[in-house]
Amino acid sequence: MERAIIHINVADFAVAVERLADGRLQDRPVIVAPEGAARATVYDMSEEAYRSGVRKGMPLSRARRLCRDVRILPPHPARYEQAMADLLRQALPFSPLIEPGEDDGHLFVDVSGTHRIFGPPVDVAWRMRRQTRKTLGLDPIWSLATNKLVAKVASRLVKPLGEYIVAPGDEAALLAPLPLWMIPGIEAHDVRRLQEFNLTRVDQVTALSRAHLRAGFGDRADFLVRTLEGIDTTPVQPVSRQPPRVVLDHTFGTDTHVPDRVEGGLYALVERAGRHLRRQGRAARRVAVFVDYSDGRRCIRQAGIRPPTANELALFPFARRALHAAWHRRVRIRHLRLVCDRLVYPPAQMPLFEDERRLAARRESIVAVMDKIRDRFGEPAVRLAR
Repeated sequence: MERAIIHINVADFAVAVERLADGRLQDRPVIVAPEGAARATVYDMSEEAYRSGVRKGMPLSRARRLCRDVRILPPHPARYEQAMADLLRQALPFSPLIEPGEDDGHLFVDVSGTHRIFGPPVDVAWRMRRQTRKTLGLDPIWSLATNKLVAKVASRLVKPLGEYIVAPGDEAALLAPLPLWMIPGIEAHDVRRLQEFNLTRVDQVTALSRAHLRAGFGDRADFLVRTLEGIDTTPVQPVSRQPPRVVLDHTFGTDTHVPDRVEGGLYALVERAGRHLRRQGRAARRVAVFVDYSDGRRCIRQAGIRPPTANELALFPFARRALHAAWHRRVRIRHLRLVCDRLVYPPAQMPLFEDERRLAARRESIVAVMDKIRDRFGEPAVRLAR
């Protein structure tokens, strides 16, 4: 059966989401970047800023010089994650095989063999775009091809707005005149190596024999030929149901690097997480801490928990260990996220040693009393001093 892969791409995704939140940003140059950071770089930019020469990863100081009248906004990762979840929800009725990107507005949807239910793949793509515009206010690019590689390239060709249908058998012809850097999977060192032989376009490389390419690239020559001919057999991964977990966020009013403030913010998250876990009758076997710095960079570290626990007094040392593993830069912290996953029923076996049993009993007693007070008088009624 011939495959039919739709690639949905909301161009300049972060900017598009910010424009939904503030309509005054329409039709004016916008850059998403942490403005207050000393080494801030461009996280995303609008088409207007792109035409002025602004690129992702460019130092913000240089971007300002290139685009004098630009509006600079701080990144909002949680906002982009929610928009990505909404985009995924729009595609779910059409196929179980949906592979989303990393909060970047990209979706691969495999609609192979669904024509009897939804009609031709082209109609499915049109319906998905119309629904996304109507319900979310986002206007995505879409492309249709027989594999993910060609579909992604096709959507790049019509950016920032449009659609592209690649007929079966036309994959190699589509790629032939393109520059090598436009092809997914072709890495920077491949491009530099090919430029040494004065090869800059796809058709220049595919005109060579495999023997010639093997002389310069060895075993990688076969991969280069397959990729540049538009051959891609990788499947679209199914949307897997996320395992249960507890996710909590804390944004500091003012970016900080004071240890007491950062750990205090983390403890507040751990306290809430413990209460969520106890309400579910679960215990966490792993904790992860996401640290978002002022310059837009994110670092994630995790720690295993043994034995599993839902008690914040026992959970906090593991969370603090993950925090300090992720906190390795001399840059202020803007946002923390705590994730407790690998949830299990609380372990029934008691600690073996008397001191451990006494400590565990004391912790459980303290938390149980605090839960009763909060149930009666509300969450802020009692807190632990730090």
